[in-house]
Amino acid sequence: MVQLFLDGGGFMWPILIVFIFGLAFVIERIYHLLKGMATDLSFAESISDTILSDGIETAKANCEGFVGPVANLCAGALSRADRGVSEAEKSLDQAGSLEMSSLEKNMTWISLSIAIAPMFGFLGTVWGMIEAFNDIKMANDISPAVVAGGISVALLTTAFGLVVALILQLLQNTVMYIIDNQVITLQKSTSLVINSITDHFNNK
Repeated sequence: MVQLFLDGGGFMWPILIVFIFGLAFVIERIYHLLKGMATDLSFAESISDTILSDGIETAKANCEGFVGPVANLCAGALSRADRGVSEAEKSLDQAGSLEMSSLEKNMTWISLSIAIAPMFGFLGTVWGMIEAFNDIKMANDISPAVVAGGISVALLTTAFGLVVALILQLLQNTVMYIIDNQVITLQKSTSLVINSITDHFNNK
């Protein structure tokens, strides 16, 4: 594998850099998302029960010290819940927008890496083909050995670029799957908290 990489020529290095760049953002996203899953739907359910049983202030205190999108949404809704349901909904909308932006942060860089890797590969192949034909010209020989050797080296960059793009695409889809699940959890949590705040005021 190392020999194939070296045989591919200078364009293999930019592709490797793109792969490391994209992989770094994938790891950052997965770490961020897994860290955010420390609080899930069960946390929202416990906060919802606390609102109904012990009141808004107690529920607000229970949110302190917890991290993650669900905890942030609950805290955001409760921060203005004492002013009424409409104020809690406004605060929840603002918190939801921030959390969505946080979930999708840096995804464009992963997409850019997926797009650039094959382009570097194709460019390397074109450059390699030019060099192969120059070798043919210099050797004044169009024998299969001269042609096949040059073309083989040229195609290595395309293969490497496509492999890098494929790996990053699979990892990106994994990240998107986690984000989609988080969004569903956030939507359910939002409904739970708002309904509990509404019931809290209706029961007063």
